[in-house]
Amino acid sequence: MTAPSTFGLSNAAQNLHWLLSNLVEEVPGVHSVAVVSSDGLLLLSSDPTHAERRAERPAENAEQAPGGRRDGPRGSSADLATIVSGIASLTVGAARLMDGGGVKQTMVAMDRGSVFVMSISDGSLLGVHAAPDCDMSVVAYHMALFVGRAGHVLTPELRSELRKSMELEGDR
Repeated sequence: MTAPSTFGLSNAAQNLHWLLSNLVEEVPGVHSVAVVSSDGLLLLSSDPTHAERRAERPAENAEQAPGGRRDGPRGSSADLATIVSGIASLTVGAARLMDGGGVKQTMVAMDRGSVFVMSISDGSLLGVHAAPDCDMSVVAYHMALFVGRAGHVLTPELRSELRKSMELEGDR
């Protein structure tokens, strides 16, 4: 995986990039990962070209989604962020209607993939797009590790730094 540039970022931002890269690389079946702010903005994501490179290896991706798409939601981090934000909004609304308290995790299983959304302590969200045959408990465990490590360092200052970093990546 070619990680997004971390040059010029604070140690905390570099550590979050490292944690995110490890989640994608070390957990079997994970295609892409996004950290989304409470207002729906993409803060951090796995390299979108990673899914494209993985899709080019036929042994790992024999089945292709309709419309020619492969591993990720159009291979775009912004698409995953939108999906994560929408799922979170829907489940928070459902929890309110059912008087269910806070939403900790949501999982959507589909024929050709899975999407996991987990709350981070500051209201941000961690979203993971994974293969349909992934071990859901392993994905959830590693997401919980990420949330535990990221939650206490994801300050307003760091969120601002990550937003600016994503904007600069998008301009390149």
